[in-house]
Amino acid sequence: MDIKRIGIMTGGGDCPGLNPVIRAAVTTAIRVYGWEVLGIEDAFSGMIDLDYRSPHGNQWLTVDTVHDILDRGGTILGTSNKSDPFHYVVERDGEKVETDIFDQVLDNFRKVGLDALISIGGDGSMRIARQAMARGLTRIVGVPKTIDNDLGATDYTFGFDSAVQVATEAIDRLRDTAESHDRVILVEVMGRDAGWIALHAGIAGGAQAILIPEIPYRLAPIADHIRQRRLDGHPYSIVVVAEGAKPGGGEVSTLGPRELGAMRRLFGAAARVAEGLGNLIELDIRFTVLGHVQRGGSPSNFDRILGTRFGEEAVHLLARGDFGKMVALRGTKIVAVPLDEAASQQKLVDPGGQIVRAARSLGIVFGDE
Repeated sequence: MDIKRIGIMTGGGDCPGLNPVIRAAVTTAIRVYGWEVLGIEDAFSGMIDLDYRSPHGNQWLTVDTVHDILDRGGTILGTSNKSDPFHYVVERDGEKVETDIFDQVLDNFRKVGLDALISIGGDGSMRIARQAMARGLTRIVGVPKTIDNDLGATDYTFGFDSAVQVATEAIDRLRDTAESHDRVILVEVMGRDAGWIALHAGIAGGAQAILIPEIPYRLAPIADHIRQRRLDGHPYSIVVVAEGAKPGGGEVSTLGPRELGAMRRLFGAAARVAEGLGNLIELDIRFTVLGHVQRGGSPSNFDRILGTRFGEEAVHLLARGDFGKMVALRGTKIVAVPLDEAASQQKLVDPGGQIVRAARSLGIVFGDE
């Protein structure tokens, strides 16, 4: 069966660069292959319920629909991290439970007449895509998206560069006020399991300490470094803290138990470090949580180009019948890798790697020595 209609969706957290992917995929599908493209609202939500958010839900996209979205942050399709059709939250007998409703998604996919799907998302979305293929939705290709840059099958994911730029600018601004008031300022950035944002932004922003999930920290070395800086005539310090950073032998900071159908929410990493340092050093300590400001705003030039290349190549994969693959950046080339590989390899910071070594050479401490 020839492809005539495809769906495209964005899942998980939003980030700069999603709209360039959508723009490139829609334009290529229509201009090169003459296909119709359905934009599916809020990840799988629009396929779980075809009337979802009607009349502003699923929409047939055109070249005119997407021509001016290249520089827009977020996603015109909406996104969700609570629409996993294999673990969907429903109410039964007055109690919320997670259940498998994928057969409903498959029925609606056929009802709309879609022949294939482009799924844009992170490792969770790629795992869902792999499960969907095993259950009968076989014509899927993936596009990697995460500001955490933690997908092992690709050198970079779009969204990461933009997030690092936001975090670096914030560190630059906070360093000015820290120096003016002789303060220690902690900057909390995103990074659940991987510390790439904290590491890159901390180096680019000239931080004195960087705390990441891959290197459990102790407070004493950080306090010692801050004291020594003060003795050396530098009475201020910047400490970058990934939200998933944790003390040696301890756990990550969370906002209570995990909600059904959602990921565990991390909360309070920088506050915990600030409180601990306050017991060790008599200095003015403040912390700032950047949070979702890292996800919004116009994508960087790098992310616009990478997103465009990913979206265009994803359509060509469908046209070639190269299903079950995810587009990826390897070196300077866009390649296709199996979804199995994309969903199974999480790329974490190597504590003994070159970039960590470079940071240590500059005098940046990680709290482990």
